[in-house]
Amino acid sequence: LHAAIYVCLTTTFFATARIGKFTLVTLSSFDPKLHIHQTDVSIIRDRQGLEVHNFHLPHTKSSPSGEDVNWAKQHSQSNPYTTLMNHFEINEPPAEGPLFAYQQGKGHRPLTKKKFLLTLSSMAKKAGIKPLNGHGIHIGSTLEYLLCNVPFKVVKVKGRWASNAFLTYLHCHTQILTPYMQAQPAVHESFICYTIPPIHR
Repeated sequence: LHAAIYVCLTTTFFATARIGKFTLVTLSSFDPKLHIHQTDVSIIRDRQGLEVHNFHLPHTKSSPSGEDVNWAKQHSQSNPYTTLMNHFEINEPPAEGPLFAYQQGKGHRPLTKKKFLLTLSSMAKKAGIKPLNGHGIHIGSTLEYLLCNVPFKVVKVKGRWASNAFLTYLHCHTQILTPYMQAQPAVHESFICYTIPPIHR
């Protein structure tokens, strides 16, 4: 179970995805036409040879035909690639079953959103920290990428934000804006272009 919880957490965080796209509402609600499974995971490389793990979500409210979310390997203990490989090795989820199904007894059990959040909450309490709600992971991911100096527009696209509303949820504004306030014309210009509305003639 914990391997499935961990990979779901790191995948949704680094993919800036909503946990409802990787978990189920109930134990019996899996539908391969609607929910992600192992065959929906692939590796995509750009012209420079840089790669990301891509997760095709078969169906979403905003895109009935599906959409893709992805992450790149990270140089940290929370590297999503490591947690994904660990999950595959420990749980061996069925290729056509729920991606984050975990072994229980003699079979597999799909990871539900309720189980995921309850387990995270329990772990947070043991660690003496405030538990995050599901939306908090999406917001936290957005904040993390902004703090890593990823441009606003790129973060907006990655998080699939339909508007600039995500900015109202963010904290650490000073840290986010600091790189843009330096005496570096290129960076400063990108900040100005983002914050000042275009002129309509």
